[in-house]
Amino acid sequence: MRTLYRSVTLILLLLCLVPAHALEPTAEQIRKFSEAILDGSDRSIGGQQIAATTLLPSFYAGRDFQPVWLEKERLRELLRVLESAEEHGLNPEDYHYPTLAGWPESTDPMQLAARDVLATEALIRFGYHLHFGKIDAASLDPDWNLTRRLQNEEPVAVLEQAVAAPKLDIFLTTRLEPDGTFYAGLRAGLARYREIAAAGGWPMVPEGPTLRPGDRDPRVAAVRARLAVTDGAADQGGDSQWFDPDLASAVEHFQARHGLDADGIIGARTVEAMNVPVASRIDQLKANLERTRWVFRDLEPRFLIVNIAGFEAYVIADGKVTWKSRVQVGKPYRKTPVFKKKMTYLVLGPTWTVPPTILREDIIPKIKKDPGYLARKDMVLLDRSGKLVDISNVDLTAISADNFPYTVRQEPGPKNALGRIKFMFPNQHFVYLHDTPSQTLFDRAERTTSSGCIRVEKPISLAAELLGDPTEWSETRVEERISKASNETVTLTDPIMVFLMYWTSVPDDNGDVKFFSDVYSRDQAVLDGLQQPFRFSAFR
Repeated sequence: MRTLYRSVTLILLLLCLVPAHALEPTAEQIRKFSEAILDGSDRSIGGQQIAATTLLPSFYAGRDFQPVWLEKERLRELLRVLESAEEHGLNPEDYHYPTLAGWPESTDPMQLAARDVLATEALIRFGYHLHFGKIDAASLDPDWNLTRRLQNEEPVAVLEQAVAAPKLDIFLTTRLEPDGTFYAGLRAGLARYREIAAAGGWPMVPEGPTLRPGDRDPRVAAVRARLAVTDGAADQGGDSQWFDPDLASAVEHFQARHGLDADGIIGARTVEAMNVPVASRIDQLKANLERTRWVFRDLEPRFLIVNIAGFEAYVIADGKVTWKSRVQVGKPYRKTPVFKKKMTYLVLGPTWTVPPTILREDIIPKIKKDPGYLARKDMVLLDRSGKLVDISNVDLTAISADNFPYTVRQEPGPKNALGRIKFMFPNQHFVYLHDTPSQTLFDRAERTTSSGCIRVEKPISLAAELLGDPTEWSETRVEERISKASNETVTLTDPIMVFLMYWTSVPDDNGDVKFFSDVYSRDQAVLDGLQQPFRFSAFR
């Protein structure tokens, strides 16, 4: 026993003689990892590939290769942040989380240096995805024109601020997460639907005849059980097969949240929406969190958003919705494109110059079949100098979509496809917002009815909102001005950025989420992209 005591004492004495810094990663060790990453001789740590091959070495060089994550609590904080990636619809494995969480305890300085570098790379990856999204949207949509860059800041400087922040999670939330409550609402929705999934999801509703309030049917009990999970259809303890007023209210609530006619009648489309699995709703939320990361950052105080999938448009000022309207968007074979552009002027009593696609696919075939079509639609034919052409003098047998030397213009009036007013943000797609004579189409739940432009249900109130002068440009004054106008341009004194976006789920005003049909079948490409391995896309 005495011999064992002496041996232990000797070991402890020797350990006391070892400098403390020898058990920590040295600047030289971290320098070696950085140089190997930079020159490409070794870009793997702990079996994980390093992606930040320029930023990571630059960051460590700027701090003389000193370690970042020596304090255990600071490292645990980082691990909690990386694990929270799931709350954003992201995968913690993209950020080396399993490797870092399972890193063996060690006093080997090289092991500690390797862990330090890998932990910093993990933070870079997560911050990059949080701020820009995982997917480069331009790879999915050639029309995409939003940039991917840090506004007036160098990535190294942002990383330095992150590691110096007293609370890493708060820094990421305030500096890199998308702006506003929209993203937070989708995150809350994702958390709620994951809780529902963990509890077993919801029961299916059998197919069958249409159910109306007041009906008594065995399927009513299934509807009640289904809506009890998401829409407050509580069992009152009475006749579970009776379609009572409380259940009718729950059905209307569900329909309003799912882009359906909120009539309280349970037809095939409502049953179909009720039977979408909770896993699919979770996927929708993940896809739309990603879309939000593409857009909602460094926003101007006031902007206009069109949600194509939701058939709605909003003006948002200082974080609040100040105007809202139903809209009609492009048919599935003439999709409204996704992009942003600044609106600079309005046109009162507009003419409509038929754009190339509609001219080629619609108008020319109709003219060839019926020369009187133009006159009935208040349209005129113009030559290349802008002069009117009498169609009776045109050899219709000699023209085609590839050989049509004319412009077709529709004159102002009640038949004009643009209605009484159009809102211009000049772009290569010939897309804009406008009034429409097709008012009855706004009553449809699914409004893919245009040829690509956005038809607005409340154009007069939008004009008053954008012109911003209640005395000169009240809704009444706008109406009066339009009644006398013929293709009159009105310049906006305060131009507004317009975002044409595509969200199939959005937060609502009551702390819940809405779901819309994926009318252009775009969700799956986003979900597939979220499953791809991590890679950096060049900043634009």
